This record gives sequence, structure tokens and C-alpha cells, in this order.
Amino acid sequence: MKIHHYTAVFQKEPDGGYTVTVPALKGCVTYGKTIEEARTSAAEAIESYVGSLAKDGEAPPPDVSFVSTIDIPLPSRVTPYA
Repeated sequence: MKIHHYTAVFQKEPDGGYTVTVPALKGCVTYGKTIEEARTSAAEAIESYVGSLAKDGEAPPPDVSFVSTIDIPLPSRVTPYA
């Protein structure tokens, strides 16, 4: 079995939980109350998405995403989060 790797982006929500998006799979978005639940939900969403592509005879797209930080100077009047 061939393994595909996908980048998943976890966004902490103000009201709790985590929204997860998979940039390589357009519209693949899910949610979990905890990191573990969000990760499980994301894996299920990816499997479902790729399975749907396979049923239509389409190959899964490659993941060309990567994660990076970008440092910017903050104006002196702005206090960063702790």
C-alpha cells in the first residue's frame, strides 16, 4: 500500500476545539474538540476525500504545502500575545 503524506493545518478556535484544513485537498475541512479528536477527524476526512477521488478514477493530488514562520516587526504600541 502506497502512503501519501498531507499537510494539515490546525487552528485553535476562540470557543474551544480545533479546525483542521488540508491545503492540498480543496474544501477538506474538519473539526475536533481536542488535538487528538481533530487529528482523527482529519485522517478520516482525508481518507474519505481520497477514496472519493479513487471512485471517480482520479489520482490523489500531491501535497506541495509546507509550514513556515514569518517574523515581522510589531509597532511599539502593539503588545504581542504571551
